[in-house]
Amino acid sequence: MREKAVERRNVNKEHNSNFKAGYIPIDEDRLHKTGLRGRKGNLAICVIVLLFILAVINLLITLVIWAVIRIGPNGCDSMEFHESGLLRFKQVSDMGVIHPLYKSTVGGRRNENLVITGNNQPIVFQQGTTKLSVEKNKTSITSDIGMQFFDPRTQNILFSTDYETHEFHLPSGVKSLNVQKASTERITSNATSDLNIKVDGRAIVRGNEGVFIMGKTIEFHMGGNVELKAENSIILNGTVMVSPTRLPSSSSGDQSGSGDWVRYKLCMCADGTLFKVQVTGHNMGCQVSDNPCGNTH
Repeated sequence: MREKAVERRNVNKEHNSNFKAGYIPIDEDRLHKTGLRGRKGNLAICVIVLLFILAVINLLITLVIWAVIRIGPNGCDSMEFHESGLLRFKQVSDMGVIHPLYKSTVGGRRNENLVITGNNQPIVFQQGTTKLSVEKNKTSITSDIGMQFFDPRTQNILFSTDYETHEFHLPSGVKSLNVQKASTERITSNATSDLNIKVDGRAIVRGNEGVFIMGKTIEFHMGGNVELKAENSIILNGTVMVSPTRLPSSSSGDQSGSGDWVRYKLCMCADGTLFKVQVTGHNMGCQVSDNPCGNTH
């Protein structure tokens, strides 16, 4: 038994000192490698950098929103959101362009004025083709479909361009109307004031079925020429006076016989018919053979 014990001890000692038992040499490049290596590692780094940039941008946006809207423990200090969809600004707000939703309303408090200020720029309200522009020296309204002003409390129409339903009247306090082109059936003034039509250049009055000008006194003041055209006739009913201050005079020189001048004399019949007669000599009257008046002139 002693010999067996010695032999077993020697075997165990040899086994424990044999570190190369069961060792097989293997190439490390052929082993399965764990983790992100190569392109996958570069892609992971790019994703991490992108997430970091988005986090920084989100932080900046949050800081800007917090500074502008002034969100605090008690809520928002600069605006209020209501369940009805109302957005109320509680402080002075600086905005560029506002796009309200469909059928939205912009207004102020009941007992306070709504103040809108443009920094050296006009204030423009636009909906489709309708535009209201408030500038320093003027306020203009442009619309292709018409416009209507009414009192929100009484619902009374103050001003409307719906000529088929409402007759066009200037609002109270408006003394003049500046238009480039107007199409209407008639233009009248009240019984206590005059109707003045002034233009800087050329004024054209045209009627599809004729033009009728009626008044107690009708005066035309022109800096240039006046031209009357009609398909049938021109009727002047009343006293007609022509100021000769701007008419050319024939007193200087004998211009009637020169070939550069062609002059006509304006004549009128007893019934108001006007016609012209070419002047061919001195002291020439309206008695010509082809005048439309017949025996009366």
